[in-house]
Amino acid sequence: MGEGNTYRSLNLPLIGQPKSLPSGGIFYMNPLTLLKDVSAGLIGFTLYQIRTLLKYCSRYDLIVAVGDIFPVTMAYITNRPFVAFLVSTSSYYEGKLNLPWLTRLCLRSPRCLAIFTRDAFTAEDLQQQGFKQASFLGYPIMDILTPTEKNLHLDDNIPTIALLPGSRIPEALNNLELLLKVCESLASLEKVQFRVALVKAIQENELEILAKNLGWQYQSCGILIKKQEENTIRVECYYQAFSDIINHCDLALGMAGTAVEQVVGLGKPVIQLPGKGPQFTYPFAEAQMRLLGISVKTMGKSYKNSDIFIATAKTIQSILQDQDYLEKCRKNGEERVGKPGGSLNIAQAIANLL
Repeated sequence: MGEGNTYRSLNLPLIGQPKSLPSGGIFYMNPLTLLKDVSAGLIGFTLYQIRTLLKYCSRYDLIVAVGDIFPVTMAYITNRPFVAFLVSTSSYYEGKLNLPWLTRLCLRSPRCLAIFTRDAFTAEDLQQQGFKQASFLGYPIMDILTPTEKNLHLDDNIPTIALLPGSRIPEALNNLELLLKVCESLASLEKVQFRVALVKAIQENELEILAKNLGWQYQSCGILIKKQEENTIRVECYYQAFSDIINHCDLALGMAGTAVEQVVGLGKPVIQLPGKGPQFTYPFAEAQMRLLGISVKTMGKSYKNSDIFIATAKTIQSILQDQDYLEKCRKNGEERVGKPGGSLNIAQAIANLL
């Protein structure tokens, strides 16, 4: 569900017309968002996708399904050989993967030639459940984190906090508002520097409005300033600098999905705040903790609790001084997310099948 802009940027042709829906595909956390999707045309769009897929599938020798029950089922109904990358689920959530019956049916088809998982634990679990074609070859999200050497104007002697408000609008702006409140509390306890990774969808005028509403000053080039009694807080926002920011940060304040996983994969700690949603609510954050283990801590259950900001600041201050915990995060990241190289490994496996 989306506009397919990533594929377009790589000059990859799209089959059919894409469509964005209110939930962004994340409706399982809140039934109300599913109702919004239905009102926005989910059922008709799904039927359109099925018709389009069946119209074109005979031209292809192999189908690659990435996601969960929907893409796997879509691959199955093509009656073509397919592989599945179960990127949306993991055995870490519950200790054992309980796939929906429809997903199991599709994956047990002799036309399912391979099942790729997002972590080694899930692959081992699926193999024990009889899916012998399951394997973990790496998680491709770790292959796009090479720094671009963008100048972030960092002081190497001061801890760097990355702010990751997410990519969906307007949720990302709501998240950034909460993160800035943490910055205010943390700046009174510890000398740190803040860097925000923004997506293109967030416009500069929206940052200006946000700063004004929160009592901050907005300067050009994405710099937000707030003067307190004893110091001045400076938060610098950057576009197209995500990999640079998370590679150089010591800790991330994250209200995102994949971005948080990538920070954990780099061996770094993440603090989460429950937001207004529709994606990043407490249930989503709690699921992230089960998925990613000790590297992720969620502060409270509701953004409406005003004590959450100072509590978050104190937790960050404690983590930055806990070398034993930071070392455990480095080891945990490799176990839960894995090293780079997954894209090439999966591509090679698919090529071998062809």
